[in-house]
Amino acid sequence: MTWFILSLIAILFWSGSDLFSKLGSRPDDKYSHWKMVMAVGVVMGAHAFFLIATGTPFSISDIVTYLPASAMYILSMILGYAGLRYIELSISSPICNSSGALVAVLCLITGTLDESITGAMRWMVIGAVALVCIGVVGLGVVESTEDDELRRKRQEGSNYKYAKSWLALCLPLAYCLLDAAGTFADSLVLRTLDEDSANCAYELTFLAAAVICFIYVVIIKKDKLVFKAEAPKYAGALFETAGQFAYIYALADEAHVALSAPIISAYCVASVLWSRIFLKEKLSWKHYAMIALVVIGIVMIGVFDI
Repeated sequence: MTWFILSLIAILFWSGSDLFSKLGSRPDDKYSHWKMVMAVGVVMGAHAFFLIATGTPFSISDIVTYLPASAMYILSMILGYAGLRYIELSISSPICNSSGALVAVLCLITGTLDESITGAMRWMVIGAVALVCIGVVGLGVVESTEDDELRRKRQEGSNYKYAKSWLALCLPLAYCLLDAAGTFADSLVLRTLDEDSANCAYELTFLAAAVICFIYVVIIKKDKLVFKAEAPKYAGALFETAGQFAYIYALADEAHVALSAPIISAYCVASVLWSRIFLKEKLSWKHYAMIALVVIGIVMIGVFDI
């Protein structure tokens, strides 16, 4: 049962990270996404130094080796954080978590899909990808064609109000594309680099990005960091790192990876639930129908551990 408990912990922390990241991404703060990078970078940097101090093998060259994947991941997260200022978390999270479908497409195109996935299973993978794509495109159509008056009414009780915007959809979609590219690059780089070393390289690169953001926001732009406003960002960063820790150990139980992977991959369902409870976000039945397609596709992809 350890794998199951760790899977639930990963869901709790990663969905919590979504919630706190949303709380820290205030629409009136144009630097909120850079400040979020600072928070995540500080926490990840501290974690990387802890790993190195406790014996994880690492050299500076690992940062350079892993840089293609790190750059894609970090840029995707920046865009994802920026997007939280313009759109409901209930919509953003399922779109961002659709990157696994794009990875599957890349694997199919390049012929790097797991050779054990053949015959009917291969068609199921294609079906899962199709469900995710239909759901994401459907979300875009529903969001862009929704009547303004209906939008206003369903947002009356929400903590945030959003206008119809293509930027709101483009940012999480850009996250999805870049995260998929990072995952694909990851699979290639890890053929020659130890996973623990790669993780340290990624976290230290994120720390470097945090330093650059601090210089830009605080020193160049003279923007102040207020504890009350920044606290949710650091909570989100801690939840993100804790979720990653639980995820790694849940998947380490290879006997149950076919169960833990799809359970964890559906954590965006919890994100939608938290956004409904704590952010008072309310979507139309059409939104939820499209989100359901995305979640089903993500879970199917998780079953094949792509």
